[in-house]
Amino acid sequence: MSLKRHAVTLVAALLLAAYAPHTYAQVRVAVVDLQRAMSETEDGRRAKNQLKRLFKRRQQTLDAQQQKLKKMKEDIEKQKAVLSRDALQHRLEEYQKAFVELQSTYVEYQRELAQKEGQLTQRILERMQEILRHIGQAEGFTLILESNEGGVVWVPSNLDLTDRVIQEYNAQRRSRASGMGGMGMRASKNKRR
Repeated sequence: MSLKRHAVTLVAALLLAAYAPHTYAQVRVAVVDLQRAMSETEDGRRAKNQLKRLFKRRQQTLDAQQQKLKKMKEDIEKQKAVLSRDALQHRLEEYQKAFVELQSTYVEYQRELAQKEGQLTQRILERMQEILRHIGQAEGFTLILESNEGGVVWVPSNLDLTDRVIQEYNAQRRSRASGMGGMGMRASKNKRR
């Protein structure tokens, strides 16, 4: 039985060796770094700046709440000896309530930032996927992998489509913007007539 199994394995290996060059010649694989592409497109930079501004505003609010909380704690420590037991308990409850409020505000802001990032990047990602589908179909790629997700360790630079996606994305954006501006001017001229 062992000899039979080895014979079958040998035949399978010979068949694979005979047909493999034809199979591998038809497979074209490329990679793209979507994170880098998103951060280097004009829309991606704009989205990143918008998120930074929102983060900064939220951080200022959190910092103000933290300062208020710190001052409450310092006041409690200073007046601990002179406050009655009930007054101290009341102050500690207020402090605890403010602390919980700060934590819930932090969680709410984190959720808000994640949601806003998703909203801003979703459209960019969809347009990039359209560009990649077009490139893949036009140039006969069998597969285009996300280099950060697929465990890609190395790839020759001619198979990395990241720079090309960035350039095509920005070019499409500019042509859409100039097309809109041109249409807007034509529409306003037609209204004047």
